[in-house]
Amino acid sequence: MPGVEESESKQAVIMLSDRVLVQIPQSEGERRSRAGILIPATAQVSKRLAWAEVVAVGPHVRTIKAGDQVLFNPEDRYEVEVQGEDYLILRERDIHAVAAERIDGSTGLYL
Repeated sequence: MPGVEESESKQAVIMLSDRVLVQIPQSEGERRSRAGILIPATAQVSKRLAWAEVVAVGPHVRTIKAGDQVLFNPEDRYEVEVQGEDYLILRERDIHAVAAERIDGSTGLYL
């Protein structure tokens, strides 16, 4: 459109219901074992949970905020591309754990 800059034409994304929008860090592809063996991103690890950073949450999400790290099963996800970046959409009930600096006095593990 003439007269409209690209930044003005982008639309904001608002999550609905109990949905959580997360982004897996780019370093999640290849990883090394404790012994130093390089494990390629294409290697299948059965029932391995993954960590991701929360980008946005829906209005009915109770315990998760943007910026938190969440642990989830990679099989329980929907992939979406927003403005050229890849994200995952999860339900709050499909998230197994939350790691955040704001969580104080809990009996959980420290990461």
